[in-house]
Amino acid sequence: MFRDFSAQALFMGLLTAFVGFASSFAVVLHGLTGVGASEAQAASGLMALSVSMGVCAIVLSLWTRLPVSIAWSTPGAALLASSGAVEGGFAAAVGGFLVCALLIVVAGLWKPLGRMVAAIPAALANAMLAGVLIGLCFAPAQAVAFDPWLGLPIALAWVLVGSFNRLYAVPAALLAFVGVLAFGIDIPDGAFAGVTGSLLPQPEIVTPAFSIAGLVGIALPLFIVTMASQNIPGIAVLKVNDYNPDPGPLFAVTGFFSLLSAPFGGHAVNLAAITAAMCAGSDAHPDPARRYWAAINAGVFYIVFGLAAGAVTAFVNLAPPILIQAVAGLALISAFAGSALNAFRETENREAAAVTFLVTASGVSFAGISGAFWGLVGGALMMMLAHHARKLKA
Repeated sequence: MFRDFSAQALFMGLLTAFVGFASSFAVVLHGLTGVGASEAQAASGLMALSVSMGVCAIVLSLWTRLPVSIAWSTPGAALLASSGAVEGGFAAAVGGFLVCALLIVVAGLWKPLGRMVAAIPAALANAMLAGVLIGLCFAPAQAVAFDPWLGLPIALAWVLVGSFNRLYAVPAALLAFVGVLAFGIDIPDGAFAGVTGSLLPQPEIVTPAFSIAGLVGIALPLFIVTMASQNIPGIAVLKVNDYNPDPGPLFAVTGFFSLLSAPFGGHAVNLAAITAAMCAGSDAHPDPARRYWAAINAGVFYIVFGLAAGAVTAFVNLAPPILIQAVAGLALISAFAGSALNAFRETENREAAAVTFLVTASGVSFAGISGAFWGLVGGALMMMLAHHARKLKA
């Protein structure tokens, strides 16, 4: 095993972990606080997710000898940000996280559930995701309107670096955010003392509460988004690179690690989609049989980053919220564009997708249940009615 280790895989693992963490931790923090987490609970959740996905990547890559990259559910975090606090507060959200994790385990072990998830029309799943993401994607423009001197450097860094290499666009925006925070914001005396004192992890266990609003408004949409936007594409990336694992056990293991992170505030751990290509491609190593070390190394660095989650959270909270939302929005623009394109590609399902998108994007909730669920229900009803009407005409 150690004979397969290489400096190339070490570098790619570090780059994968940095890109994965830096490009979307802002989305995770915003999502957790959006459903009622305190600053300490959000830091605990970020730490739990980072450590869980790091250990999960190491376990799966050693077990399968494949470059199995793991990530937190970035679309799921965006869903939480758009859902808002549910009845019962963060405890109810954690109850939803646990149910989502159990559903992922069942989807991996019980094939009929996995087939049901795969059977959800792609147009509706993508429309729901686009509706979830669009609110955060407005944030960069809102940040510029809030204060051009603070918002523009972040947006320009993303644009300029992204024009040369899209992979580094969000890390560049993050560095610009750090620069804006350091030189453009009046930070109270002693503020950094709290940051430096938070380097060690401070896990906080949240006793879960279970409610209909938490189960239907958080657990089900989070499960669907995580499976449709992360786990299933993650398998596809591996197959594109000529790896053919059995998806079921991989899903089940990610669900198990989601169960472990949920009591500490973590929402979901899953197969990576974007960063998966970094570990599975030839840049990780010319020999496909040795690329699994890139995923192992990425797991190690995720754990390291996770142990500094308290400091990261405290540092981020020194800035106006709109600025970190801007970084999160920039990280999600590509995902929004892809999901919107796929949602409205098919002419016959376009109206159903539009209903799903608009209801989800509206942010309205009924009976304490978020718009993401109702958007999916509304789109499914429209799709069934359109299908029935076509049959009658025929």
